[in-house]
Amino acid sequence: MPDTETLPVPEVEDVLRELAPAIHLDHCVIHVSDWDRSIAFYRDVLGAEIIARPVGAAFRFGGVQLNVHGPGVTAAPLAAKPVLPGNSDLCFRWSGPIEGATAHLAAQGVAVELGPVERNGAAGAGVSVYFRDPDGSLLEFITYPEV
Repeated sequence: MPDTETLPVPEVEDVLRELAPAIHLDHCVIHVSDWDRSIAFYRDVLGAEIIARPVGAAFRFGGVQLNVHGPGVTAAPLAAKPVLPGNSDLCFRWSGPIEGATAHLAAQGVAVELGPVERNGAAGAGVSVYFRDPDGSLLEFITYPEV
């Protein structure tokens, strides 16, 4: 399965017509307690493109984005039980062997909490490692066998 990518608007419209009526994740929301610490983590550990906002930032991964609530952000509307710092559980696809993911985390000083372990994700059976962001949200890198 190819990695997610961002396409120019006319190309996106063509792709969407081909996929209709498929629905795809555009963005979701996480909450952080410290902007500088979280921006550095998501940029350096996860490779996020940082999208500056008037207060804080959003984190973009190709065609999928994490909108971020944090200090100084008043968002509306909100979920019935809004996410709090440390309450998220997110999985990111790692390109390459899981050993590369564990080596990358070690180089960044991020402890692996669990793994490698077999898991199922959007592309089927894979291998994952689990770790945490600075607020304690559970994050996962999953990799899939090459076909």
